[in-house]
Order: sequence, then structure tokens, then C-alpha cells
Amino acid sequence: MGRLFGTDGVRGVANSELTPELAFNLGKAGAYVLSKDQQRPVVLIAKDTRISGDMLEDAISAGILAMGGNVIKAGVLPTPAAAYLVKYYKADAGVVISASHNPFEYNGIKFFNGEGFKLDDDIEDEIEDIILRNIDVNSHITGDRLGRCLEAEEDALTLYADFLKSTIDTNLNGFRLVIDCANGASYRVAEKVFRELGAEVTAIYNEPNGLNINEKCGSTHPDELQRTVLSTNADLGLAFDGDADRLIAVDELGRLIDGDKMIYICARMLKERDQLPGDLVTATVMSNIGFHRAIDSIHCKVETTQVGDRYVLESMLKTGCTIGGEQSGHIIFLNHTTTGDGILSALQLIKAIKASGEKPSVLADEVTIYPQVLKNAKIKNENKKKYMTDPEISSEIKRLEEIMAGEGRVLIRPSGTEPLVRVMIEGKDIGQITKLAENLASLLTKRFG
Repeated sequence: MGRLFGTDGVRGVANSELTPELAFNLGKAGAYVLSKDQQRPVVLIAKDTRISGDMLEDAISAGILAMGGNVIKAGVLPTPAAAYLVKYYKADAGVVISASHNPFEYNGIKFFNGEGFKLDDDIEDEIEDIILRNIDVNSHITGDRLGRCLEAEEDALTLYADFLKSTIDTNLNGFRLVIDCANGASYRVAEKVFRELGAEVTAIYNEPNGLNINEKCGSTHPDELQRTVLSTNADLGLAFDGDADRLIAVDELGRLIDGDKMIYICARMLKERDQLPGDLVTATVMSNIGFHRAIDSIHCKVETTQVGDRYVLESMLKTGCTIGGEQSGHIIFLNHTTTGDGILSALQLIKAIKASGEKPSVLADEVTIYPQVLKNAKIKNENKKKYMTDPEISSEIKRLEEIMAGEGRVLIRPSGTEPLVRVMIEGKDIGQITKLAENLASLLTKRFG
């Protein structure tokens, strides 16, 4: 068995790769590591709507209880709800059972610490080491030392909804919304929040059956949302993914508003309200050149990180930046929460739209998105980083950037899981950059394949 924890917890096909036995052992090992600081740790558990969620929830709960930890089962809730509730309930850790935007047969387990942040790498490594080395941490405790499932004193969904509503001071009366819940974790709470704030809501894909999460819907399949926004004459469309930690929006013309555009629109509002520390925004290397130009136009600057929300958060904590995220719609508002939150992002976007007095399409058009072309170069695993110091590749990248004359860029990065190097070229002319990307990928394969 290889490394268990990826960039976003432990994932795999439920009951095949991510088995109840593995979930049980994660519960045991997690409770053991946490119990070093707290004799009887309390762990809050949330899940999305996948059919395998019940199985994995019971398995990981059993592992925690067997080590003397207590469990609060919060039920079906978005990932960011767990990050909030773990602090509210003063729990020692949170667990979310979800595979985000992946098909229903997959599932995942990720941990949060008592402050609502994803676990540090060294704690994940310790949990993983116990499992991979098959260390028996179970002292086979008996009697009153065993853990128990605790009843939450208040309704977790209502608590989370109230928190979300507290992040916006804008009346949504008459604002026409279409929300696509991806048949996932947001299917109850999203509609509740927007309706209680006064919006007129049309909800689609909010009837989960355990098998239809993310099925041709949600943030990765917004086609039906776009059509519904137009047919209902809505002001805005919102699409969440399976665990509702990311958002893709649709303007009143039925056009997509991606993460880059949403970050810009919200940063513009924060800048105007003098609520953007250091005039700083955080984004990844995949953010569009048009995004950078738009941020520059409002006299702000961008701190750039490698791809992954954990790297965005890490940078924000160091710099004091309060807004950052990715093109995919995973956006962190650090003055409100500790992780990406699709519903919270939607509320901030609506707040910015209402404050501007403009239609969403007008604000979105302030960011000119340059075409991006992605091509894969097949490379031997041992050669995946050699391009960094190769003079021929460096020379070719410089030549391509000169061809684009400041109106484009080249980005090369190795795949973390496959024998590939990914070539991304951004520029004004889609035909030109497609050819340039194909040629550069071919050169990389020839040199290092």
C-alpha cells in the first residue's frame, strides 16, 4: 500500500480501496494521536450524500469509540460546515466523509483540527505511519473508558446556516437565484440560507438518492444551470460541488463566472471598503493572466502559490491576506472561515454585486480571460523535473514568450501522480497557442520520454 493521505485526505473507491477496515483504522489511529493532548478526544463527523457515507461513518466512529474518544455525528453537511462546527462545539477534531466532485462510487475521509484547519502534514504522517506499519495502538480498553456518541445540543444544520447568514449584511429581497446543489451536501442548507435572506430561489439537483451526487450537475457540469438561469430570467446562478466547498457562478446572460472572476469581483468590493489588508490577493500559478491584469487595474497585487487550496491557505496565513483561491471556485475568505466554502463565497459574491449596483455580467467582463491550452508530455517518472535545468527547454520557453510579446505566458509543471509533465500556454490567439503547446509538449517527450 502506498501513501494514504493525498492533498485532500484519503480517497478511493468505497468498499474497494477505501474500505470499512481502513476507515476503522483511521478512526483508531486518529483518536490515538489526538488523545496525546486530550485524554478523551471529541470528534465531530459530517458527510455528503453518497450511499457509502453511512458505512464509512459507522466504521470510523467505531475506531474512535474503541480508543475512548467521543463522537458527534452532525449528519449530511458541507465540508466547511465541519470546519465551523468543530470550533462551535469545542471538539478536538473534525472528520468529513466526502469525495468532493468525484462520482458517487468514490469516497474520502479528511480531518480537521480543533481550530477548523486541515491537519498538519506531520500529524497526517503519524496517523498514516501507524496504519501502514500495522501498529496496534488499541489498548483494548473496557468498561467506562470506551467512547460514546454524543447528541449535539443544537441542530448542526441550523447553526451552520445562521453562521453563513451572519457573514452578509445585505437584503436579498427580490433577488432571483438558481442554485445547483449537485445532489450533494448543500441540498438542504443552501436553499434554507438564501430563502431566509429573502432571495427568490429556484433549486435544481437537490434530490439526492445516494447515487446521483455530481451526476451531470454541480460546479463541474453547469450546463443545466446556465439554461435554467436564462429560462427563469434569474439574476444569478450558483453551482456547488458534492461537498459544497467550491462554487461556480453564472451571470444573468447565462455565462460562466469562474473562480478568477469571483475573486476579482469580491477583492474589488473589499478594496473599495478598505477591507483588503495590504491590497493583497492570493491565487495559484493557474490563475489567468487576465485575472492578474484586472487585479493590477484596481491597484492591488497577487501572491502566487502552487496549485492546491492548502498552499493558498498556507500563504494567506503567512501574509495576512484575507481572500484567495483557485480558478475552480475554491475560494477562502479568511476573515470569515478557515477553508473554501461555496455558500459563503456565493454570499460574498452577491454582496459585491449588490454593492456595485451593476449586473453580474458587467462586473465579470472587467476580467478578460485569455484562452488557456493544456497539453500533456509523456515523461519518465525519474525525468519529471529535469526540464527545470535543461537549457534547450529554457531557451524554447523564452522564444515562445517572445513570440507572444507580453500577451501570454508558458507554465510547465510535473504531474503529482502520473508520468507526465503538463504544459499550459496562455495567450490571445487560441490557434497559435494550441500549436505552440503541442510543439513544446513534443519537445519535452522527445527530450525526457
